[in-house]
Amino acid sequence: MTITHAAELKSRKALRQSRAVKLNLMRVLFIVCLLSAWELASGRLIPEFFISRPSRIFTTLVEWTLNGDLFFHAGITASEAFLGYVIGSACGMFVGTLLGRSRFLAELLDPFVTAFYSLPKVALAPVFILWLGIGFGMKVVLTAAIVFFLVFLNTYTGVRNVSRELEAILRLMGARERHVLFKVVLPSAITWVFAGLRISAPYALIGAIVGEMMASNRGLGFLLTRSQGQFDTGGVFAALFAIMLLALLLNTAVRYAEIKAMPWKTAESDREMTI
Repeated sequence: MTITHAAELKSRKALRQSRAVKLNLMRVLFIVCLLSAWELASGRLIPEFFISRPSRIFTTLVEWTLNGDLFFHAGITASEAFLGYVIGSACGMFVGTLLGRSRFLAELLDPFVTAFYSLPKVALAPVFILWLGIGFGMKVVLTAAIVFFLVFLNTYTGVRNVSRELEAILRLMGARERHVLFKVVLPSAITWVFAGLRISAPYALIGAIVGEMMASNRGLGFLLTRSQGQFDTGGVFAALFAIMLLALLLNTAVRYAEIKAMPWKTAESDREMTI
């Protein structure tokens, strides 16, 4: 590595860190202004019953943290969402790759896939309750069903958009299907796959929360419905805040995996900032 190249990398890193610090400060300032306006408006411009107030929400979160409710229920929801996300993503990538590489299977199953995709996945919850009961497994299956189609469609699209010229070149060189799959198809489709993974991350939580709201005595969805049944607006917003925090953590994990799988995207963004 030359001295010039090392200096350029150091400059890019410093620029990225400086930009991150500025963005974080602006985000903190925005949150402070928003919460302050909310606190002042509650009970003055808008009845507190409808929007509660940040101080009340914070108090509820502290109470749930001290008595263990928050970690207990958040852990259950996180387990349901994560397990369903992994199962649905794995199945979606496998089926998407399979149909993307087989034109006959894609044409054969296209109307069935379209029909199931058009069906609101939440409508499957009553069926899963009849089959699996109201326990942990039902929420995992519902989450996996929601995630599956989002990842499947993106994977299928990515596989179908692989360069035919690159495939033809490998075929001429004597490559077999597995060589084409691992050397060309999957590396070319990985951007589409991670797009599906990012999109489906919040939907994994939706599946778990909806399942808990419909039939459960555990999880953040249960905390949400319990607070709603008690007309506790602060509790409702506290549960929503916990759900948003969980979604943020899941999205951050997916983003981290994307950076590790596609390090060249970080390099491209660094170059764009220096232009």
